[in-house]
This record gives sequence, C-alpha cells and structure tokens, in this order.
Amino acid sequence: MSRRPYVRQVERSWWLHHPRYIAYMIRELTSLFVGLYCALLVVGLVRLSQGHAAWDGFVAALSSPFGVVFQLACLVFAIYHSVTWFALTPKAMPLRMKDEPVPGIVIVGAHYVAWAVVSIVVLIGAGM
Repeated sequence: MSRRPYVRQVERSWWLHHPRYIAYMIRELTSLFVGLYCALLVVGLVRLSQGHAAWDGFVAALSSPFGVVFQLACLVFAIYHSVTWFALTPKAMPLRMKDEPVPGIVIVGAHYVAWAVVSIVVLIGAGM
C-alpha cells in the first residue's frame, strides 16, 4: 500500500469544458445574488425599525441608479434560478401516485402555477 495516494490535478477552469457545467456554475452564481438581495431586505427591515429618517435614506439608496441596476440584476438572476430549478425538480423530486410516476411536465407546471398564484397574492397584498 502506498503512503502517497494519487491525487488528480483539477484545473480551475474545469467547468468551462462542457456547456452543462457552465450552466451549473451560472446557476450557482445566481444563488449568490439571491442571497445578497435577501440580505438587502434584512437591512431594509433594520432601517425601518430605526425610524423614518433611516428608512428614507434606505429608499433613496435603492432609488439611485446603482440601486435600480442591482435590483434588476437580482430579479433577472432570481428568475433564471427559479426557471432552472423548476426544470430540475422532476429529477430532484420524482413523484409517484398509485405506483405510477407523475410526468415531469405536470410537476414543472404545478411549480409555475404556484409561482403565479403567490405572485398574484403578493401583488394584491401590495395594493397593485
């Protein structure tokens, strides 16, 4: 038995060699932006609890050109992340009803319907 096991060298650009890996890494990058936006919402809650002046400053920062571009980028990344996750759901969560597999298109469609319903409820709750 060798005391020095073989360790395969892995390039930093391993994911650039196959389109499926590139899509995977882009999806992982989008989760970073989703997390940053969640942190931004927490900061907004903290500013809201600090009073009217702090909240107005927070809203002004979000209304700046950088704030708008950041929010739009987060929206695009969140949509990409959601769409790719919905496409993967039948593989990650295969369902069986009465010992028959549920078709993937039904699972994906149910997720899109739920997304639409939640979006409508949020828009109605926001007064739009």
